[in-house]
Amino acid sequence: MATSISYQGEPGAFSEQAARVIFGAHAKLIPQEHFRDVFLSVVRGRSRYGIIPIENSVFGSVHENYDLLLKYPLMIAGEVTLRIRHQLLALRGVKRRDLRFVFSHPQALGQCEEFLHGMKGVKAMAYYDTAGAAKMIREEQRRNAAAIASVQAARTYKLKILTRNIEGNRQNFTRFLVLARSVRPSGGPMKTSLVFSARNIPGSLFKALAVFALREINLLKIESRPLPGRPWEYHFYLDVMGSIQEEKLRQALNHLEEVCTFVRVLGSYPPGKTVKG
Repeated sequence: MATSISYQGEPGAFSEQAARVIFGAHAKLIPQEHFRDVFLSVVRGRSRYGIIPIENSVFGSVHENYDLLLKYPLMIAGEVTLRIRHQLLALRGVKRRDLRFVFSHPQALGQCEEFLHGMKGVKAMAYYDTAGAAKMIREEQRRNAAAIASVQAARTYKLKILTRNIEGNRQNFTRFLVLARSVRPSGGPMKTSLVFSARNIPGSLFKALAVFALREINLLKIESRPLPGRPWEYHFYLDVMGSIQEEKLRQALNHLEEVCTFVRVLGSYPPGKTVKG
C-alpha cells in the first residue's frame, strides 16, 4: 500500500513537490485546504505523514506552523529544502498586455514584488495557494488574469508560462518539515527541534541557551513566538545538532528543564537535502 501524505494546497503546489522528493512518485498525496487540516489528518490517522513549509530564505518563518507544532501532538520526522522558482502563468493565447490581475499566495507575491512592480496597470491579488491560483485561472477562464505558481502547476492546469523564474532573489529556498505521530530512532548525523519557555527574570534566556554552549552543541536556529495569554512572554523554538539518543544532548535537555518552565522535544531527524530543481 502506498504511503499517504497530507499537504496544504492544490495539486501542483510546492508542498506537493517537496512530498514527491521525500516519498517518491508513487506516494499517495492528499491535498488539504489549510495547514491545520494537515496536522489533523495525521493526528486522526487519515494520513501517515504530513508535510508543511516552516521557513523561507527570503520571507522568513511560517509562524502559523510554529504555533501548530506546539498545539498538536506530532513529531518532526524529516525535512527537505526546495529551491523555489516562480512562473507567471496564464491561459493559452493570453498576452502580458491583456493582464489586469495577478493571483498567488501572499508569500509568492512578496517574493516576486520587484517583477510585479514593473507590470504597470496590473494589481496583485492574494490567494490561498499558488497552485490554487493557477487552478482558479483555468476553471474560471480568466483571460485578464495570471497566476504565480510552479512549472508543475502549469502542467497540471494546462497553462502557458508567460515569464519564467520571476522571483526577485535567486537564493529563494523553502524548508519543509515531515510530520508523524511517532518516529523511530535512526543512525547517522541528526538534528533536534525543541521548544521551551523561560522564566520572565533577568538572565533566564542566557541560562537556557548556555546549557547547549557548555556542552559544545551547535545551535542552528532560534525562533520566538508569543505565549498566549501572557503578553510579552515567549516560547522559544530551537534547532540544534545532535540526537536525543546522544548522552550530551540528553544532559542538556535535563539541564534545560531545571532552568525553564516548559520544555518539549519536537523530534530528532536527519538533516534534509537541498533540491535546487
